[in-house]
Amino acid sequence: MQTGELVGSGRTADVFAIDDQWVLRRYRDGGDATAEASVLAYLAERGYPVPRVRDPAGARPGTAPRTDLVMERLHGPTMLQALLLGTITVEEAGSALAGLLHRLHSVPARASADPTHRILHLDLHPDNVVLTSGGPMVIDWCNTEEGPPGLDWGMSSLILAQVAVDTTALAAPARAVLASLLARLGPAVAAGDTGCGYLTAARKRRATDPSMSESETSLLDDAVRLVFALAPAQP
Repeated sequence: MQTGELVGSGRTADVFAIDDQWVLRRYRDGGDATAEASVLAYLAERGYPVPRVRDPAGARPGTAPRTDLVMERLHGPTMLQALLLGTITVEEAGSALAGLLHRLHSVPARASADPTHRILHLDLHPDNVVLTSGGPMVIDWCNTEEGPPGLDWGMSSLILAQVAVDTTALAAPARAVLASLLARLGPAVAAGDTGCGYLTAARKRRATDPSMSESETSLLDDAVRLVFALAPAQP
């Protein structure tokens, strides 16, 4: 499929403009986008704020390259950009992230028969939220799985904590966003999820993530300690 201007790049994929309404997200390593497209369609049908997806123009459904995902082009800054510009506060960012997690985990799982399982994003952080005129939209669902909500909270918390314990200029705001997020865990997670295995599982996933650098991995132990230090006391 013909692609236009490169409008974004992540660790595993590039995003190209098609026109003002649609973009093409393409995995560089041959990754399969079909499961991601199915999850996005499922969530959109249930009112969760994700970009719409469609088959490439002229392609029969199911015949597009499995590495390609055509989705709605979102207009607006990411939450991270808004934080750096000062147009959103760290308290607002943490509150918004918590709201998006709670809202996501209110949607029933697509496939799992376990009634406690939900759709998980597993990479929900300020750079994966676009602040559009219609509200925040969650992007980059390549890691999505179904499982216990606590794992999603653990992953988001640990990602923020790794930035917070680093020595960059983002450390202080990341810590503040993390504190705001953890203050809104809610009873289903605050009952013990952060302290009885989910954070450990999140750390293991981060430690084995091939896209993480050695320096990022070296921050994991300090990041786990910070999450425990900032999390509300367990009953």
